[in-house]
Amino acid sequence: MYLIYSIKDTISISPNYFDSDLSKAAESILRARYERTMDKEMGIILAVFNISEVSEGVILPGDPSTHHSVTFDVLAFNLEVGEIVAGEVSELVDFGCFVRLGPLDGLVHLSQITSDFITYDRKSAMFVLRNSGRSLKKGDVVYAKVSTISIKNNIKDTKIALTMRPEGLGKHEWMTEPAPKPRAPGGRDHRRSGPSRKRR
Repeated sequence: MYLIYSIKDTISISPNYFDSDLSKAAESILRARYERTMDKEMGIILAVFNISEVSEGVILPGDPSTHHSVTFDVLAFNLEVGEIVAGEVSELVDFGCFVRLGPLDGLVHLSQITSDFITYDRKSAMFVLRNSGRSLKKGDVVYAKVSTISIKNNIKDTKIALTMRPEGLGKHEWMTEPAPKPRAPGGRDHRRSGPSRKRR
């Protein structure tokens, strides 16, 4: 989910910014410090905006920079375990698929896509569900639940695990399709055909 936080911090403005507008100089410094960073409480900070207060500068002995307290807002992206999310399949791999969730991707392991048996059709570049005949490919929109979150100090190393096995999740089209008829392992219907026989 996307959230807005108000933050109060202190910045140092170096002499090369002294000819610039104070608010613009503060914005440039804050964006370099905060944007695309990971915070364990707020999540991924995407943008700095609405710099509402920049105090008068304080000069410290031996330091050519001026020091200011600033108040500003940030837009952050954060997830919680158990949260239902919607995203686009960004990549298919041997062990599952990645789903785009805003600024990062979550992994749906092959075992968490569905309870159906899955094969990979290399010619069509898609997963095919054997019993139902349904498919999953890059670009499909899916609904999933956040299973685990491993937050690291940077976006690249942060891991999100997803599941689509619970009822009501998966590819959007699957929810509007009629439930598939059960089939035997060999692909045949469980129903018998031909004359019935009785044991003696």
